[in-house]
Amino acid sequence: MAPADDSWREVVTTARSRARDLAPELRSVVLTHYPDAETLDLMRPGGEVPLAVLQEANRAVAAEMLRQGVVVLVQHADRAAARRWRDAWQDGAGGPAAWRDRSRLLHGAEALRRIGVEAPAPLRPEKGAGTPADRLVRLFASEDGAAFEACAEALIAQGRDGVLEQAVRKVAQRHGEEAAEDLSLELLALAEAAPVGPSGWAGLVSLPVALPPDALPDPAALAESFLACGALPEAASLHLLPHWYVPEAIAALTPVEARQTLLALVAGEAPAALPPAAPEALAQGGFGVLLGLQLDWDVPLWEEIAGAGLPEPADEDAPPTPEEAALAEAFDRWRGMAFQAFGGCVPLALVPLSETGAEIADFLEEAGEQSSVLREIQDFVAVARQEALEEEVVCLPRAEEGQLHLTLYTRSGRLLDEITLEAERLPLPATEMPALLEAIVPLVSRPPGSA
Repeated sequence: MAPADDSWREVVTTARSRARDLAPELRSVVLTHYPDAETLDLMRPGGEVPLAVLQEANRAVAAEMLRQGVVVLVQHADRAAARRWRDAWQDGAGGPAAWRDRSRLLHGAEALRRIGVEAPAPLRPEKGAGTPADRLVRLFASEDGAAFEACAEALIAQGRDGVLEQAVRKVAQRHGEEAAEDLSLELLALAEAAPVGPSGWAGLVSLPVALPPDALPDPAALAESFLACGALPEAASLHLLPHWYVPEAIAALTPVEARQTLLALVAGEAPAALPPAAPEALAQGGFGVLLGLQLDWDVPLWEEIAGAGLPEPADEDAPPTPEEAALAEAFDRWRGMAFQAFGGCVPLALVPLSETGAEIADFLEEAGEQSSVLREIQDFVAVARQEALEEEVVCLPRAEEGQLHLTLYTRSGRLLDEITLEAERLPLPATEMPALLEAIVPLVSRPPGSA
């Protein structure tokens, strides 16, 4: 349907142009469909653009996004939802461009039918000279990231692991093993996430855990405790499988197997390419991994980005936001609780599946540094015991901001020695260190002999 008045044609043209500019930075986008003028007026009171023009602009945006390979999702506004949302934001809980409907997000052909757009033919990467592997290698070496992703996505969707492996070998021959490893990681990172699932975007994640030497922690109970600890951002939802997996099996996944695993979890099925680990394999390696499916509900909303543009990428050197700091604090609290409640296991960070090996390697490097701190504490206590002669030595730990202060006394109250350790050298947050110290020296909550 054309706009009711040709004078509004510029609105449609501007929307199409804006979509053309933003599409290269997007992998999926949510459009809002207003079925009638009353709903539009409820959701966008005082708006000047007529319903027919807005619907035509949506179709223009969708067509341009689809042309550039962006997945289009649609949320359908209805009057009841409009009234509830309007009442909420008038009370200070939102704003006119913030409405999202997670429960009824439309996907695929159904989404396109709702806004009156025909589904396009599947995108095919442009052909060039040489084999598919040669084309992928050329694109990997070029600066055209979008073309590389389109080519790789097509090969992953077609299940062509052989071509991907051949491309990795060619990169190793031409550019070295380090470049080949970079390509392998990029392919796995592409395969582990896709515009699928109820939110419109889903990805595989892992929670590596350094396992205690004795009994294995219950993976279901550990996963449940993590999901309840409040360490996930509001826009994400996570499902962790109640099984242990070994890092070696994850590292052995091909890109096609990773994508198959993702699609299996989205469908609620067990991943055939990644069976749970046997207990003996876990005991031998020392690390277990909880496998998860994370849904991202923060897919860009066209009404927000059309005017304001996409948010700036986060500055890695910037201090954490209050929300990020609160999430990190919640994770640290849970990590300390898990250490005590699950036999001394040490959870690492929740990371994308492709970063599992790197996360474990970083932990082992830090553990090597931190083990020297434990030896330092053990030596510190041993020297104090020599000075105490026959008396029992006790420790008063005190966690301060960025530091752990340890004071050693005899049981009768004689001060023996003190030491201060910086928090970054510790294997656990300073407040959780007493659980480790108890295995080295008896702890007290106040100086012996004090009132």
